Amino acid sequence: MRMFDIDVAVLLTAPTPAMTRFPRLLFSLALLAPPLAAQQQTDPATLTVSRIYGGEEFRAERFGPAKWLGDGSAYTTLERVTEGPGQDIVRYDSETGRREVIVPASRLIPPGASVPLEIDEYAWSPDQRRLLVFTNTKPVWRLNTRGDYWVLDRTSGKLTKLGGPAKPSTLMYAKFDPSGTRVGFVRENDLYVEDLAAGRIVRITSDGSRTVINGNFDWVYEEELGLHDGWRWSPDGTRIAYWQLNADRVRDFLLYRTTDSIYSAIEPVQYPKAGEENSAARIGVVSAAGGPTRWLAFTGDPRNHYLARMEWAASSVELVVQRLNRLQNTLELVLADARTGAVRPILTERDSAWVEVVDRAAWIDGGARLTWTSERDGWTKVYTVPREGGAARLITPGGYDVLEIDGTDERTGSLYYIASPEDPTRRFLYRARLDGSGAPERVTPTGATGSHSYDIAPGGRWAFHTRSSFGVPPVTELVRLPEHSAVRILAGNTRLAEKVAAIRRGPSEFFQVNIGDGISLNGWMIKPPGFDPSRKYPIVYHVYGGPGSQTVVDSWGGGTYLWHLLLSQQGIIVASVDNRGTGARGRAWRKIIYGKLGVVETRDQAAAAASIARERSYIDSTRMGIWGWSYGGFMSLNGLFQAPDVYSTAVAVAPVTHWTFYDNIYTERYNGLPKDNVVGYNEGSPLSYVGQMKGKLLLVHGSGDDNVHFQNTESLVNALVTANKQFRFMEYPNRNHSIAGGNTSVHLRTMLTDFLTETLLGPRPGAALTP
Repeated sequence: MRMFDIDVAVLLTAPTPAMTRFPRLLFSLALLAPPLAAQQQTDPATLTVSRIYGGEEFRAERFGPAKWLGDGSAYTTLERVTEGPGQDIVRYDSETGRREVIVPASRLIPPGASVPLEIDEYAWSPDQRRLLVFTNTKPVWRLNTRGDYWVLDRTSGKLTKLGGPAKPSTLMYAKFDPSGTRVGFVRENDLYVEDLAAGRIVRITSDGSRTVINGNFDWVYEEELGLHDGWRWSPDGTRIAYWQLNADRVRDFLLYRTTDSIYSAIEPVQYPKAGEENSAARIGVVSAAGGPTRWLAFTGDPRNHYLARMEWAASSVELVVQRLNRLQNTLELVLADARTGAVRPILTERDSAWVEVVDRAAWIDGGARLTWTSERDGWTKVYTVPREGGAARLITPGGYDVLEIDGTDERTGSLYYIASPEDPTRRFLYRARLDGSGAPERVTPTGATGSHSYDIAPGGRWAFHTRSSFGVPPVTELVRLPEHSAVRILAGNTRLAEKVAAIRRGPSEFFQVNIGDGISLNGWMIKPPGFDPSRKYPIVYHVYGGPGSQTVVDSWGGGTYLWHLLLSQQGIIVASVDNRGTGARGRAWRKIIYGKLGVVETRDQAAAAASIARERSYIDSTRMGIWGWSYGGFMSLNGLFQAPDVYSTAVAVAPVTHWTFYDNIYTERYNGLPKDNVVGYNEGSPLSYVGQMKGKLLLVHGSGDDNVHFQNTESLVNALVTANKQFRFMEYPNRNHSIAGGNTSVHLRTMLTDFLTETLLGPRPGAALTP
């Protein structure tokens, strides 16, 4: 469950905790009162919802999409033309900064058209003679992965649309072959290969349908395993390996669209709930010229295993596959023969809770060893594993988590990774020896604070480096590695930084709170402008709290940070605390929640809020609120219901209310199967504690939420009505989990602002009273 609080009006370039989708319509007349936060203001020091979510004022500067060329000695990026529509593709020399427009927008005007293609994404052929442009894109669930692809031949200037006379916006995941003479793509769940010189299209699979999915994924594989593009060229271009999912037993969840016409319409989404049947997944290899598929010979029920990762294994005859069991507590790393389909495990990871899938595994030593990430000794560390199996070699020693692999550089024998050994709220780049010798060294300068991310060039000599800190917008620069010397600024966000600097702000701080038993939780706090410690202030806690997540990170927070500043300007302290179960503090910290989602997290949050109120005399313990979205909405409800003497008010946006309503991959990973864990499912559910509610509640959901179904909120509404508990309720018709589009974000954030200011500060003159 990758639930995220999506700020659609503000471009974020640093990690922000988040959520996902829901609706129906019922609301208090109080919400129709002219909102203080939506009034037009010209004072640059004062924030309004409209300033944050209603326009471009706080939009971050964008760099890219940028592509490294060759070993990183140069890169390309998109730049808007100075006059008229279109984007130029510009090449920069990494060392000198020399700029050259290598594909002007004028060369991307299709035959018969008058304006250039709008580039959503692009890719170069290996020899850079051809350019692949992705345009006219449409969403498939979360991302715009469906659209049109065009190829520009830079020598002849010919611009060709791929796929023949196909319906617009139906191609997905197009990629050049290693020679750059063919492009493969997915269309309507089948694979195709197009010869660019001849224009000939070969259909590689022919059984694609709504339930047979080739080279693509169903809803739950995409959402919970992070899989989108489901096929791979072999290194020599002779074969294609691909996933096939058979979803014929996955039941439909029906979304109702009631406002598009005078009659309602039904949108079925194949969605496996916890404990329900999955798609049957398999991986096959087929000639790039077409022909029969050779399926990998895995044993066991394919509906009760997940093929979570697949790549070519540094050769064109073997694949490397990560296979999970249904409970996701056993992961097999397998090599598969592309010619015969035979498979052989080379490593198995087991855990009493769950095992994480490994990303950015890389072959080194000519394919003799593979980098591998494991929690086997209590922390997420990087090892190398022999191709033929055998003992793993540790290369990142120490008692801290490796948070992300950024690349390998065999020229210097280095692994680059993100970690924060001393402070889990920050992010820095480190380098370790691939042979395991010596101690890792920090590459990010020692004086730097905040959070840092990197896109390292293939040669390991250059990187795009993005840095930000709490309340400070991101800056992207080109740096030289390993010395980390800055070469030039690529996106400085000077205008945004000036806007943010002009905002009237109170003091903010990062802190730790002791909740007993030697447990300290990390937190941050934003105090109102003109803060007076002799006064009493209400406080609202922003919570997410889901497995492996973090809200307490020293990074730019985008629109959510600005909205929290808005609340502070109204006189409310805003804070956030990371409970146990969240990330960057080791296996035991993360996995204590196993089998009881919502139990440990809720107790930690309530204990932290109570402890902070005792320790800080300026906090009014009778006016403490909590708000969250998705998993955070689930946590907000649990806080209000399970700790009714701690929280006086809560906002829950798109919340899970019982884990049997959510998808199986996410839920079973952390809670096991419903039939085996009835107590755990019920003990963590807000539905079990409705009768204890005392405070004020605002419940918000989108009726078109394909992720956290509106069913969750409807079930809670029934329980609240049965218990005769009054609350406010807002349904956004047909909106998905982000509850966005048009004026929706402004409307939603205005409503949240008005509710929190009213319940924590008191009703404004003329506003209706809260029920």
